[in-house]
Amino acid sequence: MSNVETIGSLGENESLKRTIARLNLSEHALVGPGDDSAVINAPDGRFVVTTDTLVEDHDFKLSWSTGYDLGWKAVASNIADVAAMGAVPTALVVALTAPSSTQISWLEAFADGLSDACTQLAPGCGVVGGDLAASEKVMISVAAHGSLEGREPVLRSGAQVGDILAVAGTLGRAAAGLALLQSGNTDAIAAYDDWVNLQRRPQPPVAAGVEAALAGATSMLDVSDGLAKDASRIAKASAVTLQIDPLMLQGFEAVIEEAARAIDANPGEWVIGGGEDHSLLATFPSQATLPRAFKAIGLVLPQGPAPVMLGASPLPESGWDSVTG
Repeated sequence: MSNVETIGSLGENESLKRTIARLNLSEHALVGPGDDSAVINAPDGRFVVTTDTLVEDHDFKLSWSTGYDLGWKAVASNIADVAAMGAVPTALVVALTAPSSTQISWLEAFADGLSDACTQLAPGCGVVGGDLAASEKVMISVAAHGSLEGREPVLRSGAQVGDILAVAGTLGRAAAGLALLQSGNTDAIAAYDDWVNLQRRPQPPVAAGVEAALAGATSMLDVSDGLAKDASRIAKASAVTLQIDPLMLQGFEAVIEEAARAIDANPGEWVIGGGEDHSLLATFPSQATLPRAFKAIGLVLPQGPAPVMLGASPLPESGWDSVTG
């Protein structure tokens, strides 16, 4: 008989006890894990809230990602959405379903990933509650909360004609990591492990969200599904056209060019259509001083036939679709 401890052999209460013990505390929690609900401080009477779900074999593969990786990614993908509103991440609620045969060591590593991502990406933020249940596959659902600290939220719908289009963070690197994993080319995966690790554990520029809000950003969102698709969301919500300067993307392409050659891929497609970098795309008034984290990549034009232009050409809305893939 195996002595390996699983969530099935330990049951819900003991599994959760071991998980909660590994989590960092949220500085914003008045009541944390242990009660039916958490209580979070909201000094200005408002908070932002978002949710995201990761499903095994649709959003991730257990053969590619550890429990730690998935805990980190679950935090990163959600707090990037909070940052995109110009808010500070404060608290997360995490629901996890997994086969009862899942080893408790995997669950503990998952909790470590949650904790480390909060500590490193959004100091002061923490997991304040959640749920654990058995299922045939792993599914992770997170609800993230954030404080506006008295500021107005930065929406997708505020871009104005004449604004500067800018991005904070990386473009194409997470897509490069995914393509490397999909290629099965072990030499290339080892050679470009920085991009593979960025796919597994995204590094969203969380602090840049507040910096953008303070600098007067007129619109902003998290680039999770690809630059082309997410830029079109701002364009449609703001009733404008975004024009991206292809010359301003060359630096992003150059960084991943060698990895692309290793697996006969196009780095430009990764930059334009690759998701999961969780960078921040924002528009700023033309007279604004861009925060240091942001790089100008285009302009806001009057609404035309295409939501987004790459130079003088319409840019198709390529990217990830959470339903169709």
